Amino acid sequence: MKSHTFNSVALFLTFWVIIFTPRIYPDDYITQNQKYIDVLHYDINIQLNTKLRTINADVKIKGVIKNKDLKRIDLNFYDNFNISDVYLNGEKTTYENKGTRFSILKPPTLVDTFTIRVVYSGKPVRRGFSSFVFASINGQSVVYSLNEPNYASTWFPCNDIPSDKALLDIKITNDSSQVSVSNGKLIDVKTVNNKRTYHWKTYYPIATYLISLYSSNYKEFDQTYISQNKADTMKIKYYAFPYNYKKAKVDFSINLDMLKFMSKTFGEYPFIKEKYGVAEFLWQLGAIEHQTITGIGSSLVGGDNFFNDVYIHELSHQWWGDAVSIKDWKDIWLNEGFATYNEALYDEYKAGPAALRSTMLSKAQNRFSGKLYNPHNYFSRTVYNKGAWVLHMLRREVGDSTFYSILRKYFEKYKYKNVSTNDFKVLSEKISGKNLTYFFKQWVYEGTGRIEAEYNWDVDEDGDDIYLDFQLEQIQKGYKSYNFPLDIKINYKDSSNEIKTIRINNINVEKRIKLKARPINIELDPNNWLLSVFKNNG
Repeated sequence: MKSHTFNSVALFLTFWVIIFTPRIYPDDYITQNQKYIDVLHYDINIQLNTKLRTINADVKIKGVIKNKDLKRIDLNFYDNFNISDVYLNGEKTTYENKGTRFSILKPPTLVDTFTIRVVYSGKPVRRGFSSFVFASINGQSVVYSLNEPNYASTWFPCNDIPSDKALLDIKITNDSSQVSVSNGKLIDVKTVNNKRTYHWKTYYPIATYLISLYSSNYKEFDQTYISQNKADTMKIKYYAFPYNYKKAKVDFSINLDMLKFMSKTFGEYPFIKEKYGVAEFLWQLGAIEHQTITGIGSSLVGGDNFFNDVYIHELSHQWWGDAVSIKDWKDIWLNEGFATYNEALYDEYKAGPAALRSTMLSKAQNRFSGKLYNPHNYFSRTVYNKGAWVLHMLRREVGDSTFYSILRKYFEKYKYKNVSTNDFKVLSEKISGKNLTYFFKQWVYEGTGRIEAEYNWDVDEDGDDIYLDFQLEQIQKGYKSYNFPLDIKINYKDSSNEIKTIRINNINVEKRIKLKARPINIELDPNNWLLSVFKNNG
């Protein structure tokens, strides 16, 4: 997900999302019982009534029980719907639906596999960033969903835990004039009288918060992507509002180049047997990375490629978040920090190291509130921008080739699975051969800000030898002492320069560095690898 700042209105909206959106994931939303089941498949049949703004749905959930002592099957589902029937393994059963909890007693004869069917109707409640929306623009209906982080249950019963990924079939019925879009591959389209049903299917597992629905009078176009090994051809599908079609043709088409870059850099697009797509919708706070189908706010369709950072951010989530998914929302930086850093990597790819530095500096700030791991606000600048800086600094810590090897191995190992921060740390240590406990402690688990330091320097001559006497003191509040490599650029009278690298591993550090000549000045961290502020007290 990405909110975008591009004018005064969007600046306010971005500020609202980042500052005023709480963590909204109640402690009692997930029960212990939910961790003892594994959903294998969702079969969602949903009919949209755009005039009444209601849905009629028939959902089947197939899963297995992982604990033989389980007495009750718990799911998440809002209690405002009119439930007409509930079945367990084909037999009508009793249930309880209160708040966001949907529960069925497990019969003693039920050992492992279950299929729950729920038939219901009603109007989904609006929660979070929107959850499930009936809207209109220019007199045309627009229906869409936005489940992150825990609002899939506002429109279908589910085990709403990011670690419980499942396969999906979803059939969306709307008026025959409407195009209905969801995750995965389009299996068929059937029209009966004035109603049209689109059947979408995933062949790769999906987390509940990434299950999506878009339905409107879309105008479609596409591009063709050929896999890196030339073995697969995939359509990139685009769905634009008719009035924005020409602008969308310009903006959306950049995805082909971005997809090639991502596949070459991290590994083949993970949903190559399905599709990648972009659908325009009316959530104006930004965009959302639903698996294989990104939702893009209509205010970000300008026809001038001005919002390329949004498109690369959401596309990169197909790798970081959708294929490699978090085990717990505490690890959300593994989604958003990675996607945000990919904005900088794409800029570097297109325009070189100066563009990388410029993009990263735009994501630095005076203060990042709270810790990166288990943040109070899942959608804060800390999660997005500091998360990106952590990857940037890790890259400097381990070196370029090792860093990219880490990302490729990380993707390869955890593709279609779930991952934690510690999993990423362990893999990074294995690939780099370094103990990175201090790095993750200071930047992810405990540290809350940035490096702030004062320094002095002088030149000393001892015979023919010239030395730089360098002193540095860390003065930041929060984390007491950061451990980091510091590049010092030495500038000479003849316009030449050299970079000396020292290790800062204490609050106060003094170093004596041999030079080739007397310098005219020095620069700390000249290539902007550190989230830091250095003040010269000399």
